[in-house]
Amino acid sequence: MEIAVIAHDRMKADMVQFLNKNKALLIAENISLIATGTTGSKAENAGFRVQKMLSGPLGGDAQIAARVAEGKTQMVLFFKDPNSSHAHEVDINMLIRVCDVHNVPLATNEATAQLLLNAIAIG
Repeated sequence: MEIAVIAHDRMKADMVQFLNKNKALLIAENISLIATGTTGSKAENAGFRVQKMLSGPLGGDAQIAARVAEGKTQMVLFFKDPNSSHAHEVDINMLIRVCDVHNVPLATNEATAQLLLNAIAIG
């Protein structure tokens, strides 16, 4: 299963902490991680194997959306910063829409992300 991880700047530390909390599941052989550029670098620094896309504002969100549309990415964990506006908001909304169109689970906060990972751990 390919899982995309994305985090806005003020949420990157939370994402790395979340990844570390779920490391046993996320390093399993049947799980592969992809990420936008900076989030991916931070995940790599924490010891995860990650295929990095471009930075979000440079098109990484769109690259991940394309992978969702192609059926390559089965889950998206996107820790959005609800207290900031983002220049690439259109790309973010497009990614959310593509997940909805293709019925791909999308978590935009840690609580929902944990529920999604718990579901695949059980199943």
